[in-house]
Amino acid sequence: MDSIVVTGNGPLSGDIPIAGAKNACLTLMPATLLSEEPLTLMNAPRLSDIRTMTTLLQSLGTEVTALQDGHVLALSSHAIDNHCADYDIVRKMRASILVLGPMLARDGHAVVSLPGGCAIGARPVDLHLRALEAMGAELDLRDGYVHAKAPGGLKGGVVDFPLVSVGATENALMAATLAKGTTVIKNAAREPEIVDLAECLRRMGAQIEGDGTHEITVQGVDRLGGATHRVVTDRIELGTYMLAPAICGGEVTCLGGEKRLVSAFVDKLEQAGIDVTETERGLTVSRRNGRVSAVDVTTEPFPGFPTDLQAQMMALLCTAEGTSVLEEKIFENRFMHAPELMRMGAKIEVNGGTARVTGVDSLKGAPVMATDLRASVSLILAGLAAEGQTTVNRVYHLDRGYEHVVAKLSGVGAKIERIKET
Repeated sequence: MDSIVVTGNGPLSGDIPIAGAKNACLTLMPATLLSEEPLTLMNAPRLSDIRTMTTLLQSLGTEVTALQDGHVLALSSHAIDNHCADYDIVRKMRASILVLGPMLARDGHAVVSLPGGCAIGARPVDLHLRALEAMGAELDLRDGYVHAKAPGGLKGGVVDFPLVSVGATENALMAATLAKGTTVIKNAAREPEIVDLAECLRRMGAQIEGDGTHEITVQGVDRLGGATHRVVTDRIELGTYMLAPAICGGEVTCLGGEKRLVSAFVDKLEQAGIDVTETERGLTVSRRNGRVSAVDVTTEPFPGFPTDLQAQMMALLCTAEGTSVLEEKIFENRFMHAPELMRMGAKIEVNGGTARVTGVDSLKGAPVMATDLRASVSLILAGLAAEGQTTVNRVYHLDRGYEHVVAKLSGVGAKIERIKET
């Protein structure tokens, strides 16, 4: 497997372009199943997860064409000839469950494999199924597959989630667009990716109100048409690269960044002593003098601090002045990067869903192992500020969520290279 070698070499300077959001694009792509007309997605990221979703959609009969070096995806589901999402594809990516709602809403039947296990917790799909049942779906779980049918079509209903779930909100939202009557989704997720999906669906002819709030109302329509839609900026990639100058010093502009996408994260950076300035070009982040200050972080659903930036934030706090407490409230088992950071000299105590990080003067380069997508990039960030050389192994995780990491970081002065497996 490939590895990435990072050598700490001081402050960074320059611009980093931020890609379209992985989590938004993975939701927008299955929306093609709602219509026989073409859906074109612009500003698509070029990631392995996008390729996996492409493979899944193609297995169902969707035509997918990548244009402009992969930044534009042209999708057409005019001839769906398979309604079974096979385990061999679904097991690679949990977002695959998002084909269930659209297929069921459009054609009244679907068979989708239950996703496999996950390195950052169980992440069950019961909320997805509960939402579809509220719209009249008949579900049967057998042999590891969800067999779903709605012979007379889905019907509007009240979907009241007991806890906030981004994926379940997305599945319910897509299914509700073609359900007969009105569907109200309560305790809905508020993430920018939800709003982006709703905007795309409205372009296709859906009638949706309330996206971005805890209650979304959808008036079902008979059919949806085609659309062209630009994928929202990836707020997790944005936050990740904002941390590079925060950790190393210097000044970097993240092109296309907006504070509204990462407001809770920006608040914590500013508390730590990092300057963040919004301009027409994006967000400029700078840290010029001294150590950052310790801050406490609790992960929460949007607009709170994102769980997907917790590992990267921990890397920053490893060299902060004082002790920080990080509380993970979204996923269990999401401190697996802590032992690897400790190999680099970090002082971290983990107790269940809480980690206490006492800042040290400096980290030391070491061989480390990536355990998941966000953990892998947190180790790269730590390596940027460490003394000596850090080798991050098992970086295939990285390719799921970050495109051209080496090029983007080396472009602002980082000493980083990818070593191909021989």
